[in-house]
Amino acid sequence: MNILVTGANGFVGKEVCQRLIKTDHHIIALSKSVIASNNIRHFEVTHFDRNTDFSDALNGVDVVIHLAGRAHVLHDKSENPYQAYAEVNIAATKNLALASACSGVKRFIFISSVKVNGEATSNAAFNESDMPNPEDDYGKTKYEAEKELRVIAANSNLEVVIIRPPLIYGKGVKANFKNLINLCQLRLPLPFGDLHNKRSMVYVENLVDFMISCITHPKAANETFLISDDEDVSTNELIQTIRQSLDIPALLIPIPQQWLVFFLSLIGKKSLSTRLCGNLQVDISKAKTLLGWKPPYSFKQGIQKTIHNN
Repeated sequence: MNILVTGANGFVGKEVCQRLIKTDHHIIALSKSVIASNNIRHFEVTHFDRNTDFSDALNGVDVVIHLAGRAHVLHDKSENPYQAYAEVNIAATKNLALASACSGVKRFIFISSVKVNGEATSNAAFNESDMPNPEDDYGKTKYEAEKELRVIAANSNLEVVIIRPPLIYGKGVKANFKNLINLCQLRLPLPFGDLHNKRSMVYVENLVDFMISCITHPKAANETFLISDDEDVSTNELIQTIRQSLDIPALLIPIPQQWLVFFLSLIGKKSLSTRLCGNLQVDISKAKTLLGWKPPYSFKQGIQKTIHNN
């Protein structure tokens, strides 16, 4: 089977390509920089928008795994941030899906985000039947892209699979998760001992394993899935697990959660307080029951592999 991977040089894209190389599938990589591999046919694109011509890259392709997109941009200086997200996450995705349908592609796997569901949970975990409630431009444009894909699927022979992962960690992880690892390496006491929130995450190899299941599983067609390690952990447990993997004592001080929230909000870090103290859980029952899938790696194994491969 010929599989096109967009964003093939990204954090998740690299892992997808490495896994697919070990299969009988033929890989076509689409990215802004060349991938050094004799086992991958590469198409370099200088821009990814509504006008990009994907016809050559899609020639003979059976399945598209669409990872490319505009992710979170700190201190965004765009004149119209929503439009900047929309051009890539909505318009370019629609362009690629329409071109895929015209080229005879059988299945289009779209990596969306749990942010389509919302930013936090309270009494129950998110599931696929919940009313979408995206709050930021990234989540809103991912949701709009999902809607465009469903319209295209309804009017063509293209099967669409939508996957909404929460925070993804693993080899090469950057941003806040990498910063947390660096913080844990300092051997300093941390004020998170009283945090007992619950958050879902997904180890990159678990996510890729699920994506590969969706390439051929007949029941995945035109479905939406939430995915995680199926183990929800607190910030307290996350830091303990990271430091255990680093052979460093936990050194966690039990500062009351409301004090932390107040202090972080006071210094303009309210969104950070939400991530550190809040709940965000996803229910992956649909993936387990409909596709018979389960994560091949536990949360602890995922953290250990992340620490020792970074």
